[in-house]
Amino acid sequence: MRLILSLILALAGSAAAQFQFFEQFFQGGQQAQASTQEKQNVPSDSSWYRQNWEGATCSNYLCPDTLACVHFPHHCPCPHQDVEDKVELGEGIAVCASKGGYKAGEAARKIELARKALI
Repeated sequence: MRLILSLILALAGSAAAQFQFFEQFFQGGQQAQASTQEKQNVPSDSSWYRQNWEGATCSNYLCPDTLACVHFPHHCPCPHQDVEDKVELGEGIAVCASKGGYKAGEAARKIELARKALI
């Protein structure tokens, strides 16, 4: 009788441990999924940007898009250099434009054509 009772208690303990394992396993998966979703959803709050802007030290010009410290505003780098070309328009003015076409300098060429009212 003691043997059967011991066996039942051992099986019950084993079953409880299994359920606890699966509960932690699935809840852990939900927590990991929730943290992944949190990383994807950025709130529309500019406090992070303002905090970094106010904390930046720059004795010359602080670029508003990249927070880079440069000597002149037209020296600011493009924030997405892999997909943007920087085009200087003259008089210290520069713009970042999406790279266009398959040739290098295509964005600059199109901007120049637009300035001449040819496109």
